[in-house]
Amino acid sequence: MVSAIYILDSQYQTLLFRDYRGDIPRSAIEEFGPLIMRHECGDDIDSPFSKPCFTYQGVNYLYVQHNNIYLVVLSVVNTNALQVLFFLNEIVKVFTEYFTTLAEESVRDNFVVIYELLDEMMDFGHPQTTDYKVLQEYITQDTYQLDISTLEKTNSSLTGDKVSWRPHGIFYKKNEMFLDIIESINVLIGTDGHILQNNIYGKVVGNCYLSGMPELKLGLSDKLLVNSSGNIKPINVSPTESGSADTMSTPNTNAPVSKRKPIEMEDVKFHPCVGLDQFNDDRSISFIPPDGKFDLMTYRLKNKSKPLVWVNCDVEVKPRSRILYKVTVKSQFKKRSTATFITIFIPVPQDCDSPKFKTSIGTVVYAPETNCIVWKIKQFSGGKEFTMQAQLQLSSVTLNAQDENNTDGIGEETAIMSNGKVGRAHRPISVSFEIPYLATSGLQVRYLKINEPDLKYPSLPWVRYLTKSGDEYSIRMKKPLSS
Repeated sequence: MVSAIYILDSQYQTLLFRDYRGDIPRSAIEEFGPLIMRHECGDDIDSPFSKPCFTYQGVNYLYVQHNNIYLVVLSVVNTNALQVLFFLNEIVKVFTEYFTTLAEESVRDNFVVIYELLDEMMDFGHPQTTDYKVLQEYITQDTYQLDISTLEKTNSSLTGDKVSWRPHGIFYKKNEMFLDIIESINVLIGTDGHILQNNIYGKVVGNCYLSGMPELKLGLSDKLLVNSSGNIKPINVSPTESGSADTMSTPNTNAPVSKRKPIEMEDVKFHPCVGLDQFNDDRSISFIPPDGKFDLMTYRLKNKSKPLVWVNCDVEVKPRSRILYKVTVKSQFKKRSTATFITIFIPVPQDCDSPKFKTSIGTVVYAPETNCIVWKIKQFSGGKEFTMQAQLQLSSVTLNAQDENNTDGIGEETAIMSNGKVGRAHRPISVSFEIPYLATSGLQVRYLKINEPDLKYPSLPWVRYLTKSGDEYSIRMKKPLSS
């Protein structure tokens, strides 16, 4: 039984959807893109997200990919996966019969017909007919056929009168172009302090307030290595001089260009407005931007530097039903940078009460609804270290011999069992933070040139950097000591 069908573009944005049962919130589809990217960024080939069907937070995701779109089914019941995947492939066949080529452009041009087809092919989440000849008797509207040669020409060329992603006649009194380099860090640290995972998910977000049909050229780091089909091609280009009104340079490092470490990117994806020919030559990006906000580029890479925020937690169970926490947080980035909005979530056993905290920085509260100690620090400079101590009262707790002899303790925290003994729950410490003006990967914008051949207006390009914690910035807790 299907709850909803979504059609997404290559950036995992919703083109259209049909909700058949109304039992899944629309926010669930927003998890699909990060989940797929998380698998692509990881080293575990057996990840559940590597399969065409997986479950996350109680929602079943089943999908197929065709050209530059994803067809995704959401369900909350035990669905026949084989039947759903077969149905999705039949949808692809029917759409191809109607539109000649099924791609993002044909979906946008024929959304009315697609809605009618989805209503005929499925009723209240149950598949009905998928026979093209039968459907043709009911759905007789004219459709827009996509010319493949025209599509390829549009995607590969930045010039010409037809730019599907940007309408004509746009005008702004003040012409500005904003670029945000946003990098999210996913880290997993084991109980022994070894780094089990350390990846960067990055994106270059554009926000365009430019009149007319501007042509932009963006130059990225000169030592950029892009992994394409397993082949890494190094590019060494001399920095382009900057300083004019239509050029923006960002000298965020004092090191000579020749001493910068190469940036080894994988899974680089661009907005359709980007022409890739010149990027392969000198790592410059030429494009006519859409109006407003858009993702110009996404990428991932393995982070070879230390975790930016390191947390160590020692837990000790005392007699008289007390448990003590000593938490040390250390910033492992350069002193000139400052982290903001640092929040550390330390899991604690259930049935805690009478919390007492001691810290020299930030605020600490006990959150019983999540069974966590929450330590918040407003600002945290690089190279600093701070400590927080916490004491909580428990019900009668004793460690049995099995707990004392168990030296594994990976990713476990103490939890009070019904027999009064300490059990285990796999809940790591989690951390969230933001570091402005920093790109951990070392990605730099060398220049941003803006040219509008007809209007020839002065423009202001702006570039900002932000590094933040990802969805999984976790430190597994050590086995608690008893005394």
